[in-house]
Amino acid sequence: MVEPFIKGIGIGLAIAAPVGPIGLLCIRRTLMDGRAAGLATGLGAATADGLYGLMVAAGFAATGILVAFAEPLAVAGGLLIAALGALSLRGYFIARGSEEPVAAGRGRPYRGVLAAWATTFALTLSNPMTILAFIGMIAALGSAASGNPAAPYLLVIGVFTGSALWWMLLVQLACMAGSRMDASALRWLDLASGSVLLTWGLWIALGVFL
Repeated sequence: MVEPFIKGIGIGLAIAAPVGPIGLLCIRRTLMDGRAAGLATGLGAATADGLYGLMVAAGFAATGILVAFAEPLAVAGGLLIAALGALSLRGYFIARGSEEPVAAGRGRPYRGVLAAWATTFALTLSNPMTILAFIGMIAALGSAASGNPAAPYLLVIGVFTGSALWWMLLVQLACMAGSRMDASALRWLDLASGSVLLTWGLWIALGVFL
């Protein structure tokens, strides 16, 4: 009974750990908006990972549903990532024009942890790499589920747990780094993260047509 859960934790860590647009967004929100926003961002990604795992456990991936919707989801997700990048760039230029520096988590109150969770949940669902990774879970699911009807769902719980553990670790590391950064460094973070997110999002969206 423990093996599928442990295997799920490994899958969740493997899918969440590569630093992509979601990881960059989590780091930026932690530094700019505080620990709660960073954790909400990470848990949004973990929830989407768990949902995809549940779909795989229920057999949806085998019917090709995930593959059928991969391209439109990638376009929507790419455009949303690009929009978040544009907002980061806007924050940089607003802060540069202000006479007083903006400290981390202050001066620009975050709209709420629910918004952080929801946007990252949608982004992770629309990430084509996440979709492909969870289609690959079918093989792991087949070997873990033999003779144990509860195994698929233990695997899903493990996936969520592994993903959540990674995001909590990333937020903690970002908080430790943020304590050593001044307001000027945070403004440059807005410029760098905004540029990367904008370029990355457009690349994902346009890649569907190219």
